[in-house]
Amino acid sequence: MAEELTIVYADKPEWGPIGQGISDHNAAQAGEENAKTVCFILQTPDQEIVGGVIGATYWDWFHLDLMWVKEELRGRGYGHRLLTLAEDEARKRGARHAYLDTFSFQAPDFYMHRGYEVFGELPDFPAGHRRCFLSKEL
Repeated sequence: MAEELTIVYADKPEWGPIGQGISDHNAAQAGEENAKTVCFILQTPDQEIVGGVIGATYWDWFHLDLMWVKEELRGRGYGHRLLTLAEDEARKRGARHAYLDTFSFQAPDFYMHRGYEVFGELPDFPAGHRRCFLSKEL
């Protein structure tokens, strides 16, 4: 006798059981991912956060999730230093590759000048712009 299942909308995602389910499946297929966060913060002497980079290493990859530098501080090398620190930390953990996504109105040229290459784009995401996917060998 088959159990009747239902699908319901959830206002708050159930990350715990769903995430664990996919993690268990991934581990069975590709081995333990050994995921670990990478985060460097740019801050003022008063500890105001004015930039930073957040990513994660897993398997032999580094995923750069977010990077931001306050607009008036751009062009002073902080972004380059943050990226270098994050990539160096990823290498220490055994990462051999890196990937990220950014929008055409954000920083694709910044990343391309640092060795990243576009491997995919979504046009009109958002309208009139592109979402760019980039990677590089570490």
